[in-house]
Amino acid sequence: MKFPVSWLKDHLETNADAATIADKLTSIGLEVESVEDASARLKDFGGGYVVSAEKHPNADRLKLCMVDAGDGAPIQVVCGAPNAHTGMKGVFARAGVVIPVSGEVLKVGTIRGVESRGMLCSGRELLLSDDHDGIIELSAEATVGEPAAASLGLTDAVIDVAITPNRGDCTSVYGIARDLAAAGLGKLKTPPVKPVAGKFPSPKQIALNFTAETKSACPLFAGRFVRGVKNGPSPQWVQDRLKAIGLRPISALVDVSNLIAHDRGRPLHVFDADKLVGDMQARLANDGEQVLALDGKTYTLDSDMCVIADDAATRGIAGVMGGEDTGCTETTVNVFIESAYFDPARVAATGRKLQLQSDARYRFERGVDPELAVPGLELATQLVLDWCGGEPSDIVVAGAVPAWRRTIEFSPDAVKRLGGLDVSKSEIVRILTNLGFTVTDGTVLTVTPPSWRSDVDGSADLVEEVVRIYGLEHVPSAAMSRPHAIARPVLTPTQRRRRTVRRALAARGFNETISFSFIPRAQAVLFGGGDDARQLENPIAADLDALRPSLLPSLLAAAGRNVARGFNDLMLFEIGAAFASGMPDDQQTVAAGIRIGAGMRSWAKSTHPADVFDAKADMLAVLEAAMNSSMSAPVKAEAPSWYHPGRSGTLALGPKVLATFGEVHPKVLAHFDLKGPACAFEVFLDAIPEPKAKARPVFAPSPYQAVERDFAFVVDTVVTADDIVLTVRNAERVLIEWVSVFDVYEGKGVPDGKKSVAIAIRLQPRDKTLTDAEIDAIGQKIVAAVSKATGAALRS
Repeated sequence: MKFPVSWLKDHLETNADAATIADKLTSIGLEVESVEDASARLKDFGGGYVVSAEKHPNADRLKLCMVDAGDGAPIQVVCGAPNAHTGMKGVFARAGVVIPVSGEVLKVGTIRGVESRGMLCSGRELLLSDDHDGIIELSAEATVGEPAAASLGLTDAVIDVAITPNRGDCTSVYGIARDLAAAGLGKLKTPPVKPVAGKFPSPKQIALNFTAETKSACPLFAGRFVRGVKNGPSPQWVQDRLKAIGLRPISALVDVSNLIAHDRGRPLHVFDADKLVGDMQARLANDGEQVLALDGKTYTLDSDMCVIADDAATRGIAGVMGGEDTGCTETTVNVFIESAYFDPARVAATGRKLQLQSDARYRFERGVDPELAVPGLELATQLVLDWCGGEPSDIVVAGAVPAWRRTIEFSPDAVKRLGGLDVSKSEIVRILTNLGFTVTDGTVLTVTPPSWRSDVDGSADLVEEVVRIYGLEHVPSAAMSRPHAIARPVLTPTQRRRRTVRRALAARGFNETISFSFIPRAQAVLFGGGDDARQLENPIAADLDALRPSLLPSLLAAAGRNVARGFNDLMLFEIGAAFASGMPDDQQTVAAGIRIGAGMRSWAKSTHPADVFDAKADMLAVLEAAMNSSMSAPVKAEAPSWYHPGRSGTLALGPKVLATFGEVHPKVLAHFDLKGPACAFEVFLDAIPEPKAKARPVFAPSPYQAVERDFAFVVDTVVTADDIVLTVRNAERVLIEWVSVFDVYEGKGVPDGKKSVAIAIRLQPRDKTLTDAEIDAIGQKIVAAVSKATGAALRS
């Protein structure tokens, strides 16, 4: 909803500037989207006089114009506008000016072999309207060379307000002024509309043709015949206002309806009466009935849509748009002005079905004032008489104003209870009265909303009105009571664990997939399934006939589809169900992931083909996220058959397997048309023990120097590095902070059947700095423990 400040001040007596008005509007709940000074935006555009407009030598639809910009010799411009002609004045842009619609700098160019050194602008190019069929033609009084904003009447700040769907009362300048006056920013000064006396009976009668069930579509239809009008341009002040809000002035008879819609929030339509056949009626459309609308498009209607029609055909889509074939032109002599009330819900539904937006629909679907139908018709009549002359008939009315009066019992205490404000009863009555509500005083106030406030239904709505006008800035900040301030957890521990694992994998660069729990039987066989107990009797597809024993076939199939499309480096995961049999109790929740190729590329670190160590790291990250603690369970060098032997492992707590990981077996990869390298992991979330409830340890870094030492042990090749690491940890539980393997070597310098395993340890004292003797003693203790457990010897 746009309006210039000067238009607002026609209805509101105030000295406030645009910034003050905008602040007040926002404070009372009418959000200001922008305050635009068009004169500033158009400061580089001036008035130009077209000295000549000749046909382009190399193009039939282009013209070669010589434009006097007011400061020297005429400038050559190539123009494609059909209305460009010798002697006109337009808005001229020189080379180097930024065109508002595109944000691009206008450059000197060559069009069909002829140089063009400027532009004659349309309304769309200046963001003044959607009109781009021709260039703007200024009045003959416009000054050549002066800023065009003054000639366009754009010397005023324009405020754009976002109107919420419930505030139909503020879809007009008058409605905005009414709210500002109630908020104390001025005084409403618009006089009531005076009736226009009819001179003769209307030759056009009107009717409402609805059933009892559909009569709400149009409960009121009013009209008036005006004869002997002379159509022409609307007054300049009207054109200036319409241009300021982005509308293109067309003619006096058309501009009347546009002006009243924006000024009073009352949409209406002016028909060329000589193009109508018989009398007028409001009715529902017939299925398949068509109408050519004012936007030049033909719309097909259905029986849920309300229309305005004469005895021959539909002439307009009620509440949305009029018809083109009965529109007013410069030859119009007699008009019929229609002003009706249409059901907001039906208008909205019609507009959505037809995908048709208009200023009328914008207002009707939000709810117009039902009491303004006849006064709006009177105002339109007076403007037509003032601008076009003519003689009015009596008003004809069908139906009646729909019942809108309702009373609300309102306790002033509700303002404190719901809004948190201490507002006196007298102030509440004053605010509501200024907003147009009728208030009957008593212990409990009896409030009747005005006809234009169809959105106010109950006590809470009245509290909202009082609070927004009194001032949201006065609402105190108050803490909620603790029982209600912290919501009770709604997720189960299992759901929280799944969410935690999902986030941990996403943080590592994985992308989540979601797939069916059904796979082809041939794939299930590769992963230990495919038996009759896990076959589906009625599969949703022929190739989805088996319950999956693992999530990896689904992930590998997804990887195959991506690799076939050129995506060779993948990190995919899924959290879902795997089935050990066809029985309900044998379903388990698994978090599985795969890496294909080099994984996620990053400038910050080098990449390498996916291997078993990547899978192990991913698996441990999932377990630690799920348990909220580090994982110390031993890893065994054994895994299911779909993993590569010797490059895979299993992590278990006693007999309960927590996870498996490793490189995927080449035969399995071949089945999915994958070349690898590929590694995978499976974490069985249901098998992970619940974390013990304990307080989070306080971070307390030691103030004493840590010590790092390296050891290289020569052991039998059958001894695992994990055995050495566990032995070292157990040798000194208090001081050893971490142990890591950094090298494993077999070859020259190491006896046959032996290997060298190098580890690094970090000692972190808490109460004192370690002496050399203490460090040596710990080292000897570690060597002795490893030698006893594994038969190792220090490598010399």
